[in-house]
Amino acid sequence: MNDQPHAGGAYAGFGGTVGRTFRSSEPWWPPQPTPPEGAPNVVLVLADDVGYSDFGCYGSEIPTPHIDGLAERGTRYANFHVTPMCSPTRAALLTGLNAHRAGVGFVTNADPGFPGYAGELPEGQPTMAERFRANGYSTFMVGKWHLTRESQLSQAADRRSWPLQKGFDEFYGFLEPLMNLHHPHRLYEGNSVVEVDTYPEGYFLTDDLTSRARRMIRGLRAADRHKPFFLYYAHGAAHAPLHARAEAIRAFSGAYDMGWDALRAQRFARQQALGIVPDGAVIPPRNPEPTESVEAWDSIPRRLRPLYARYMEVYAAMVGSIDDSVGALVTLLAELGELDNTIFIVTSDNGASREGGEQGSSHYWRGRLPEPGKKVQTEAHLEQDLQRIDEIGGPSTWPHYPRGWAMACNTPFRLYKTTTFAGGHQVPLVVSWPARLSGQGAIVRRQYVHVTDVLPTLVDLIGLEEAPVPAAIGEPDGASFAATLDDPDHATAHGPQYYECLGNRAYYEDGWEAVTFRVPGTPFSEEVWQLYHVAEDPSQVADLAADHPDLVARLRARWEDEAWRNRVLPLYEGDGIHQLIRPEWEERMVTPLTLRPDDHTTERYVSNKLIHGRSFRIVVDWAFTPGDSGIVVAHGGQESGYVLYVEDDALHFVENDCGALHRLGPVPLTSPSREVVIDVEAPGALRWTVTLTVDGRQVGRSEDFVQLSLYLPWEGIDIGLDRRSPVLWDLHQRHGAFPFSGGITAVSYLPGEPSPDSPEMVLARLRAMGTALE
Repeated sequence: MNDQPHAGGAYAGFGGTVGRTFRSSEPWWPPQPTPPEGAPNVVLVLADDVGYSDFGCYGSEIPTPHIDGLAERGTRYANFHVTPMCSPTRAALLTGLNAHRAGVGFVTNADPGFPGYAGELPEGQPTMAERFRANGYSTFMVGKWHLTRESQLSQAADRRSWPLQKGFDEFYGFLEPLMNLHHPHRLYEGNSVVEVDTYPEGYFLTDDLTSRARRMIRGLRAADRHKPFFLYYAHGAAHAPLHARAEAIRAFSGAYDMGWDALRAQRFARQQALGIVPDGAVIPPRNPEPTESVEAWDSIPRRLRPLYARYMEVYAAMVGSIDDSVGALVTLLAELGELDNTIFIVTSDNGASREGGEQGSSHYWRGRLPEPGKKVQTEAHLEQDLQRIDEIGGPSTWPHYPRGWAMACNTPFRLYKTTTFAGGHQVPLVVSWPARLSGQGAIVRRQYVHVTDVLPTLVDLIGLEEAPVPAAIGEPDGASFAATLDDPDHATAHGPQYYECLGNRAYYEDGWEAVTFRVPGTPFSEEVWQLYHVAEDPSQVADLAADHPDLVARLRARWEDEAWRNRVLPLYEGDGIHQLIRPEWEERMVTPLTLRPDDHTTERYVSNKLIHGRSFRIVVDWAFTPGDSGIVVAHGGQESGYVLYVEDDALHFVENDCGALHRLGPVPLTSPSREVVIDVEAPGALRWTVTLTVDGRQVGRSEDFVQLSLYLPWEGIDIGLDRRSPVLWDLHQRHGAFPFSGGITAVSYLPGEPSPDSPEMVLARLRAMGTALE
């Protein structure tokens, strides 16, 4: 080989690049982004529905030694605020924009067509991950995304609002708002669905996410020992369903027999001792607001107290699992010698949730989707829950605690998630960076800080290069609070702040907060604004609106101004219409679909569109011979669903309605069969009439089925087996996934007409009423 410098030219080989011709020219490959000198790793841990007092360093009795250790080596913020709901907080956290400006003023399970409620982040707006990647970081995410419209969750989606397209190099987790932690219904790795038929015994999602996060870090270090990383760990815990490992639940046995009133008092006393609440703060009375009130623990019937306590035991175990995950990451970084130069941020996406209602439930959806005119928890439900108390928190349940526990978790604040009182949006914030904050000991800061401030603070602390912002979007709303890490007296950089969630409104300015409690159906102009001097009364006990009417009027007017600027309007009326309005293009999902045994589970929303609020037909083309057995069709899981199966030469169609079972069959199958047809009529009133036909002969009919609606079933359709969470627990215990031993050629879903009370019909009537006035 000629090793002399090559003259170059149009067809010069690689050797030509070292010759005289190119030696002085610029390289044609793009320069790689270079991290700032000494750039730290960043680990951002976002808990889900965890209240202000749920970590030990914020007053909790739940052992959280690893988070407490970060607090001992760092800073706790006692006046940190998010939005009152999960998706909006995530949007604000990752962009530095107020949530409505970021297009996510509500959870992404609605798509009413308004700019502030687009259900996905705006195109061109750089996310936190994109900022870090542009500055030479590797970017990782595990856990809950919940920033993608639910109509864009399937393999047919354009994926523009999925994590990889928003700046993450690697992603492992889920795109939806909640997840069965024992049997996740749909996980994603990068842009691909993780195909799992059966999870291993003892599987627990939080452990899986933690293992993946550690693997991402180790993989980077095996390839590059110096490149910094940004890890966003967005937990599914402690959102419903409340799930935990059995041994973790046992560790809290009896810990909550004292009830929520005593727990609240104990946590408040610890908060005072820790300096988390200021001198002079008082604990407010139990929440009295309509639909949100809490009974005194002593008034709870004694037979129900063990059940209520069990719910909180499971919740405490979930919070403990968050701490375990932090500990696993801390241990790894210590082993790598990188703990000191890692910024840890630990917080929650909103306050503790009251979604379990007054009494809680072993089945979350039973409390969320009651039948018309039915009590959420009947005496029969409570008796069933008492009988299965030892199962609560395990894979055969979907529980949520009574809201009395949420009140205690939000100590010392009033109300809960979705409200604009402090219990909805004031949460813990722990910041640790030993290399930068070493030697200062445990610090508590009281400056007002908002979730939109986190990104600007990281940019400021690390010295990240600024990213261009589209003019149509404008500058971020947050401001750096980096100076407060060193200076306890440094003024907050965050100015006034509006809040809105489900029509609840609030406005904060200079230590004062005006706030409303939304009663659905009430004219907004008639709502009463309350006023609190939160600088002196952080728990919002003394309403001073009558003493300062001019201030109330000014703050209310400022809220209106911010609502227009941030695209908050139109406001939620409380009737749920905004969740029913869908873009016209979704109608293409309501078309016949043919599935085969080789197909993996269909996506949840795609499956739901085939049956939601309408009649439908299922046609099974099979080759059954006596002796065959197994699952033919399964749609859903322990949350709710229906299943067609053969056992002992008999055909069964069974619906799991939030734990209540409705059956058609058994129908003996004594000869070979070629076709089964299930006709499901939706006559209205959330009822189903089911007719079962085998080879053209009607073999069963029942009007006793309940229409599964809104989000249910939460798991998609399986053909030939029941993957992951089973529709019928007893059947699963006998046979596992129960693959069908005969032949299934295809299963076709044929959507029919909407029911009289379907969303489509309701909206059509409302539109007709509106146009009649024009």
